[in-house]
Amino acid sequence: MAEFFKIEEVKEKVILVGVSFQEGDDTQDSLDELGELAQTAGAEVVGMTVQNRDSIHPGTYVGTGKLQEIRQMLTDFHATGIICDDELSPAQLRNMEEVLNCKVMDRTLVILDIFAARASTSEGKIQVELAQLRYRLSRLTGLGTSLSRLGGGIGTRGPGEKKLEMDRRLIKTRLSQLKRELEEVRQHREITRGQRSRNRTKIAAIVGYTNAGKSTLLNRLTDANVLEEDKLFATLDPTTRNLKLESGQEILLTDTVGFIRKLPHHLIEAFRSTLEEAKYADFIIHVVDASNPQREKQMHIVYETLQNLGITGKKIVTLFNKQDKLEQDEIIKDFHADRTLKISARAGKGLIEFKSVLEEFLREDKQLLQGIFPYDQGGQIPIIRKYGELLEEEYQGEGIYVRAFVPVELYQNLSDKMIGE
Repeated sequence: MAEFFKIEEVKEKVILVGVSFQEGDDTQDSLDELGELAQTAGAEVVGMTVQNRDSIHPGTYVGTGKLQEIRQMLTDFHATGIICDDELSPAQLRNMEEVLNCKVMDRTLVILDIFAARASTSEGKIQVELAQLRYRLSRLTGLGTSLSRLGGGIGTRGPGEKKLEMDRRLIKTRLSQLKRELEEVRQHREITRGQRSRNRTKIAAIVGYTNAGKSTLLNRLTDANVLEEDKLFATLDPTTRNLKLESGQEILLTDTVGFIRKLPHHLIEAFRSTLEEAKYADFIIHVVDASNPQREKQMHIVYETLQNLGITGKKIVTLFNKQDKLEQDEIIKDFHADRTLKISARAGKGLIEFKSVLEEFLREDKQLLQGIFPYDQGGQIPIIRKYGELLEEEYQGEGIYVRAFVPVELYQNLSDKMIGE
């Protein structure tokens, strides 16, 4: 009788390493989040250690004494590698590998690996590969033996590892090609934005910390069928859907990639065209996980990232999501927002009130139009329906009486076609 063998992928066991600069900082919270990232990437966290230092060691990230402690931990926990909570320089990477004789990774590499696994559209894959190559280009000398390392695990996913023995010439050639492809994507986005602008359809960008519930919100409002998963960066590629409100007004909702603390600059640069969807939006919908103890810090990171992208001066509605997970009602404030609401996207709580706020935002950019159109100008009514908010419509002897909110740029033209105007 034939003997069957069950083949299972070996799960990496990793130790998390961080540096704390002062008592009471967020190093522990950052390491907890790094643990979630590692699990999302498919690793098992078996240990964690923090060194208190005035600054990061320029050669080995942590001090030599701590390195020896980590080496012992690797043996004790049968770990296959470590993940540092900050981005490592090529020298730090090389030196740590030589001392520890194990796989050394940093926060950036883990995030890039998750993005490589999550990217599904051609644009997403281009952006991920671009970020991976930029990361590896600066570390060709520092990676040492890791470029020749065969096998699976974090850092080996995605198009970035098609050729193990990469050299600078090949990477730069590939980077140039990817930049051209991304430029074509950017131009396509600009054309799409131009079409939206001509259609006068307002756009709201959904932003927030990763796993705050952005995709769940979009699905509940528009039946977008975007993946919902209780993991960091469950969805990567942006999705835009049309939302029709009770008054007949329409607005486009665009889901963006989630933010995270210490978001690698390689990703910000590579995903700039995607992140700039928020820059060209008319409104910002900020989704916050109200059940997360770190919500204040997460809100700060979101606003800091928006500012770094030059996204300022827009109307913001903040949605304190996941109210169903709170044991009791809590007072949460966001002083950056024009409006705040408590919702539960999964349960559908507060979404009617949220739509009303969107109606108000749309109405603020419109002007009240009131009067009678002669019957030969009846073709103006569909225009009002499409771009404005028709409040009253009554057929009278001399024409069609209309009371509506219309875009400011259409007001004068429509007003001129009314009787007595």
